[in-house]
Amino acid sequence: MIKEFSLYFLAAFFEILGCYSFWVYFKLGKSYWFLALGVLSLIAFAYALTKVNLEFAGRAYAVYGGIYIVSSLLWLYFVEKQEFNRWDLIGSSLCILGVFVILFGNQKV
Repeated sequence: MIKEFSLYFLAAFFEILGCYSFWVYFKLGKSYWFLALGVLSLIAFAYALTKVNLEFAGRAYAVYGGIYIVSSLLWLYFVEKQEFNRWDLIGSSLCILGVFVILFGNQKV
């Protein structure tokens, strides 16, 4: 299970880095090298997500969605230096609850 969550968080890191690289280029007018970083990061994201051990892509993407939300808020805090508010914490907690429901609700007994 730790390996699975590590892959989800790794995929989230690469997706956020890729999208943020495009943001930096288009919104902040930074170097075109950010576009290259963005493309490479998004390729790494897609590859990492294929390595999770779930039978169906849709279920893997649903679980990933919750992890992505939490990872985005961590990016907000650590990279963009913004504080969480209570709605960030409540919303992300509900997402993680949903992740566990999807993951463990589909376990064969």
